[in-house]
Amino acid sequence: MNCIYKISIATFIVLSSLQLTAQDTVRYIGTTLSNVDYHHGQLSPAVGVHNIQVMRANRDIKDSTTGFGWTYNHQPLLTYWNNTFYLEYLSNPVGEHVPPGQSLLMTSKDGYHWTAPKISFPIYKIPDGTTKEGYNGVANNLSAVMHQRMGFYISTKNRLLMLGYYGLVLGPHDDPNDGNGIGRVVREIYKDGTLGPIYFIRYNHAFNEKNTAYPFFEKSRDKGFVEACKEVLGNSLLVLQWIEEADRNDPLLTLHNDNYKAFNFYQLPDGRTVGLWKLALTSISTDKGKSWLYNPVRAPHFVNSNAKIWGQRTSDGKYLTVYNPSEFRWPLALSVSDDGLNYKNLLLVNGDITSMRYGGNYKSYGPQYVRGLEAGAQSPDGNCWVSYSMNKEDIWVTNIPIPVKDKVDQDVNDDFTTLPAASALKEWNIYSPLWAPVAIEKGADGTQVLAIKDKDPFDYGKAEHVLPAAQKMKATFTVIPQQNDHGNLHIEFQDAKGNAGIRLVFDSTGTLIVKAGYRNRNIIKYEAGKQYEITVSLNTTNRFYTVTVNGKQEGGNQIFFAPIENVQRITFRTGDIRRFPDADTPTDQMYDLANPGVQAKPAAYCIKSLKTKKEL
Repeated sequence: MNCIYKISIATFIVLSSLQLTAQDTVRYIGTTLSNVDYHHGQLSPAVGVHNIQVMRANRDIKDSTTGFGWTYNHQPLLTYWNNTFYLEYLSNPVGEHVPPGQSLLMTSKDGYHWTAPKISFPIYKIPDGTTKEGYNGVANNLSAVMHQRMGFYISTKNRLLMLGYYGLVLGPHDDPNDGNGIGRVVREIYKDGTLGPIYFIRYNHAFNEKNTAYPFFEKSRDKGFVEACKEVLGNSLLVLQWIEEADRNDPLLTLHNDNYKAFNFYQLPDGRTVGLWKLALTSISTDKGKSWLYNPVRAPHFVNSNAKIWGQRTSDGKYLTVYNPSEFRWPLALSVSDDGLNYKNLLLVNGDITSMRYGGNYKSYGPQYVRGLEAGAQSPDGNCWVSYSMNKEDIWVTNIPIPVKDKVDQDVNDDFTTLPAASALKEWNIYSPLWAPVAIEKGADGTQVLAIKDKDPFDYGKAEHVLPAAQKMKATFTVIPQQNDHGNLHIEFQDAKGNAGIRLVFDSTGTLIVKAGYRNRNIIKYEAGKQYEITVSLNTTNRFYTVTVNGKQEGGNQIFFAPIENVQRITFRTGDIRRFPDADTPTDQMYDLANPGVQAKPAAYCIKSLKTKKEL
């Protein structure tokens, strides 16, 4: 079945590409491509991107902080309303399409600190004896799974609706989004954060108010709620997001094709609508989705497999797409367009893949299924905020600064003890898991620092700064390791593609080392709680550098462990670089890692300052 599916998708892509003519369409006009042999794709990062983990799955902790111990968590959907971010995601105990399923809701005032998940659409019991077209099975003591591509709608009268979908999976290889499910549900989120009652807004063909557990929305006595629901049903663009789960002949839908999945859209200045689907399919509508100028075709030169792509107009009047630019679900990258059609570059958003701690059905590696602010919501800071899952296990959000930059022109001169906390990391890229957070906070001596902590045996925290390209430079940074008998902090000097030429490590034995080819070389023994001002003077042309610690040069000349043309990044990371999975890793991981819910001994590193000087 999977083989037939892959062949049909490939055939569809070829045929759709042949349909392309000279009509306007989304296309990639840049030359940068990602290299799937690296998690970061060897892409240069967009400057100042902050990746924040908001929910970390843990089967050992079965409370609300971990989504009640369920380890399949996926399809996060995001919006901003009433001065609050709202994030909905769906969840199953172990694997995809394996019941029971439920959806959960998280909120945040700033996008960085999130509430614990609470159930938004609970487990739904399927009546015993239920059957479905095309599958030889009968429901017996079975619950539904959830599968929704649309999560939120803000009405014209500023009421926030949250939506979900209950699908039927009667056994192995059954599909909840085959048009034979139960139906789509809706409830209101009130301004005080409470949730209204659940209603069905659209049934599938075998279900109605008589054989379902919730009433039809028109039974609500709240006329404003009913009006908001009717707005959704009357919007051709919104309901195209329902195409996978809806009846195959649903008259609300203006397109009918099983290959058109995960619809997303944005408006051009002339009123036309750009549509995007999985596989980077695209088309254009002149009447807000009631019809399309041509059947969706593969956007020329876009690389995207069977994963979601997000597109939007940004606050600077440009356009942005965020997606996985490979046949895998890594890396997560962005591309910018001036006109909404011609996308000109490819920059890294998230190039780190944590270990998949829990195996499960159809769990894919990488940061995937990206979605930005739905329902036309605008972020409070003018930036692009997106949500996605990692390995279909953990939930993340990312803050992408607008306008998008890929270079910096000035040397770094960051003294965290004096910088305003709110803007201190404005040009830093951070990767901040819940168990390895990266943040500005007070150090042990009461001064403000950039703190990187780590108690995660499967992940690391990372702070990175893009630098002006330099063949000769001097970098000085001040670090206070809070321990010297466990943990490690890697400091790397990298080129634009993320290749490191120099690596220093505060290791777990109390030694500051440098990587020297196959071996490591000791620089000094370090003490817990002591401040170390380290200066690295480097020259990529002759591949030599020196290390000075607290005013004293240590170890003489060192040689780059790998050649790089120039230095364009400095990275602080609390763990070894990860190279698993790779392009040859088997698709489905059906095993759990050892001790997946256990914490490591906490380690912390306080960075007080970073200063760089490009030399001619």
